Amino acid sequence: MPTVLEVEIWSDVVCPWCYIGKRRFENAVAALREAGDDIEVRAVYRPYQLDPTASPGKATPVSEAYAKKFGGPERAAQIIGHVTDVAASEGIEFRMDRALRANTLLAHRLLWLTEATGHQSAMKDRLLRAYFEDGLDIGDPDVLADCAADVGLDRDRVAAFLESDDGADEVRRFLSFARDHDITAVPTFVFAGPEGQGWMVPGAQERDVFVQVLRRLADRLRATADTPDTPDTPDTPDTAGTAGTAADA
Repeated sequence: MPTVLEVEIWSDVVCPWCYIGKRRFENAVAALREAGDDIEVRAVYRPYQLDPTASPGKATPVSEAYAKKFGGPERAAQIIGHVTDVAASEGIEFRMDRALRANTLLAHRLLWLTEATGHQSAMKDRLLRAYFEDGLDIGDPDVLADCAADVGLDRDRVAAFLESDDGADEVRRFLSFARDHDITAVPTFVFAGPEGQGWMVPGAQERDVFVQVLRRLADRLRATADTPDTPDTPDTPDTAGTAGTAADA
């Protein structure tokens, strides 16, 4: 039987490092599979809002939002250029010149819905592409319904869901959980362990670092399978170097 690693990935759909981290993490999982590692990774995406104060229904150019956040257009251009170059190295084409910053609560409700339908990873990818590549307003319910249809969901049902309040309380509880458990930057990967044990891995680690982390955590999980007296709060395994988080962009 494979060793099962369950991971909650806390991220936002307007976070460049979350897109980069998702790609690197999935490449790491694929590398383990190709190498024959007896590890099964089960991932679920949890909500985090970089800017919960963003006005619902109002989108602004990312260049303006970054200039306001990081102290002016020159610094914003530097940050955008850096994350664009890093994304390109992972095969992702950022078009930050047309990206629109928007409130992401509706998008997180949609991701909450798709966890139950089995479309969540594909939905996450589509929303990231919509924001970073297509220049779409991911705060617009019609855009979200179109994106949901792109991954195989019924557009009309999704539109009706977004018009309701379904999932809103659940998403807000997850947002509160993140605040209460020191998740202050994204992406953050929280791996489950036996009897409440957990391991927290922050940042968009390089693929090979993720491979090492996954192998190490699988070994620790096997080693602690028969010793349930473990801590209830996440600890952080060593990771080589540094990795980008939302603190950087």
